[in-house]
Amino acid sequence: MSFLKTPFIPEGRVSLAIVDYRISSIIEANLNKSGIECIKTVRCPELYEAVDGHPDMLMLHIGRNRIILAPNVYEAMAPILAKKGFAVTKGATWLGRNYPGNIAYNVLIVGDVAFHNIKYTDAEVIKALEKENLEILNVSQGYTKCSVCVLDSRTIITSDQKLSRIAERYGIESFLIKSGGIELKGLNYGFIGGASGLLSKKQIAFTGSLESLEDSRELIDFINSKGFEIITLGERSLVDYGSILPLKC
Repeated sequence: MSFLKTPFIPEGRVSLAIVDYRISSIIEANLNKSGIECIKTVRCPELYEAVDGHPDMLMLHIGRNRIILAPNVYEAMAPILAKKGFAVTKGATWLGRNYPGNIAYNVLIVGDVAFHNIKYTDAEVIKALEKENLEILNVSQGYTKCSVCVLDSRTIITSDQKLSRIAERYGIESFLIKSGGIELKGLNYGFIGGASGLLSKKQIAFTGSLESLEDSRELIDFINSKGFEIITLGERSLVDYGSILPLKC
């Protein structure tokens, strides 16, 4: 096994990923069948129930073996990740229930650019991003990772119009979809980034059928045009589980 050099983007077939502790048994079984070991998060009681186990809320993979964990879950999760060879840093920001107190680690990294609402980004995350020489872009969206499905270092999918325009200005092609069609318990809808994750360099997995999206046909055509195979892990509509985060190949 080797660590992903670039967050979210594997070079080969994924062998280890982090998922929400409530991931459906069908999705977990399908990941296991693909040769992927799943590390489950623990519940973070300080967050509201809909997102209290979402990986993209609780941590940030900086690349290679470096992970920053929210202090809320550090004691429970750091030993598990350390056994897998990760160097885990405790974040400086304790997560709170509501926005913006819950966004400190929900950072989008695409290639050499990091997108986040910098006013609320965790201090340890900022230091790590600077150490990696990543360009940090301040955007109004705080949930940047869960808002975006990353295909590769130059291609994303999102329903956030402002974030889409900013990404395009930095040479990142962005396929803009309409909001809705993604389940997130207790809320009106979830996000495409939270309902997806790469399983290999050219395999993008979704937690359910893309047919639940209003513009599913256009999205499927776009993904196929980029040479990606679409993997459907669940048997029903898309569910936002806070991303399937690949860590090792």
